[in-house]
Amino acid sequence: MKVIVRILHLPSDVQSGLYEATRTLFVREENKNNDFIQQFLCQQSPLCLSISPYAVYALLYHPLRKPQLLKGVYEMGFNRPSKIQENALPMMLAEPPQNLIAQSQSGTGKTAAFVLAMLSHVDPSLKWPQCLCISPTYELALQTGKVIEQMGKFYSEVKLAYAVRGHKMDRGVKIKEQIVIGTPGTVLDWCVKLKLIDPKKIKVFVLDEADVMIATQGHQDQSIRIQRMLPKGCQMLLFSATFEDSVWKFAERVVPDPNIIKLKREEETLDTIKQYYVLCNSKEDKFNALCNIYGAITIAQAMIFCHTRKTANWLAGQLSKEGHQVALLSGEMVVEQRAAVIERFRDGKEKVLITTNVCARGIDVEQVSVVINFDLPLDKDGNPDNETYLHRIGRTGRFGKRGLAVNMVDSQRSMEILKTYEKHFNKKIGRLDTDDLDEIEKIAN
Repeated sequence: MKVIVRILHLPSDVQSGLYEATRTLFVREENKNNDFIQQFLCQQSPLCLSISPYAVYALLYHPLRKPQLLKGVYEMGFNRPSKIQENALPMMLAEPPQNLIAQSQSGTGKTAAFVLAMLSHVDPSLKWPQCLCISPTYELALQTGKVIEQMGKFYSEVKLAYAVRGHKMDRGVKIKEQIVIGTPGTVLDWCVKLKLIDPKKIKVFVLDEADVMIATQGHQDQSIRIQRMLPKGCQMLLFSATFEDSVWKFAERVVPDPNIIKLKREEETLDTIKQYYVLCNSKEDKFNALCNIYGAITIAQAMIFCHTRKTANWLAGQLSKEGHQVALLSGEMVVEQRAAVIERFRDGKEKVLITTNVCARGIDVEQVSVVINFDLPLDKDGNPDNETYLHRIGRTGRFGKRGLAVNMVDSQRSMEILKTYEKHFNKKIGRLDTDDLDEIEKIAN
């Protein structure tokens, strides 16, 4: 689809920025019109662009005034929006700002969407925090920060600060970074105890993985305290892959006059992920099934979820004996250790990451092709945890790629739990016989 946009009488600095920003875009277009491109490259006033619909969309909103931000968007490879980006960005970039509660599947670009919104609303001439994003974990905060750094690569006037545990700051020293990202407890300390952030100057407030923030008692209280300190006109954006009904009701009470983007329950599971279960009698059976899967198909990288640290440690030892490069991640590690483990896994230095629920939410590792639920996820009361199940399998099948999720079932109770997931998401989970190598090979095709 070819769209032509004429933008007349733009300031020369904006014209120049758009001119440079669109060079990359033209290289990406499959059906190039060389004559038209040459015409564009030879003229800068008025600008005449032949570009994708997403570029038209982007140019018509805030990035029009920030061509350096548009350059960052295209360098990241965003040629056209995902569904959540297409629906949410017009609301997030609107003037006056609009509040939003949005549900989006894992791996669909929700982080890039709210990062673009924050960067678009920042005034780089003002040297104080204007955008505040809180995440439930240290790892997620760092990951979101990387997206901000990538998208803002050509927007060097905008600076980023991390409000996370271990980042020591002196009381009363006002920070000059325009965007702050961190975990709820540390962000609250920066606002109240250390007086590093003036919450009355915040223009955009983002709750990432908002269901965790709201549903978890400690984070819920801290998030509410932060929200109550913000000015009346502050834009509030709540994003998550899942929201239980009770959380939705609470969020609507907290966020005034929100726009709402919500999935139907059957739309929550990722269509790009094949889901299977394997019948086992013991953890040794589970391990043998896991080895058979590895022996039959090519796996780029895999994430394996266990219910306890004890099981995770045992499994890591067994896989290491079999010659696999294994990383282990669990909640008792200090944040620096956890960050180092994830970085090594992301860099491909280990091919298998064994973890408890620390990694269930939001961690993006592009090469993960298989997720194994060595133990099915349960909530604190021992009941099926539908949200965590979705977050776990969502570590694969990122951004439309195909993925595979295998669930180990070792009792009648775990079979009942699996059936609960099937019913909740209205998705059939097929049986896999790991003693049949031909059958295993088929699921990879």
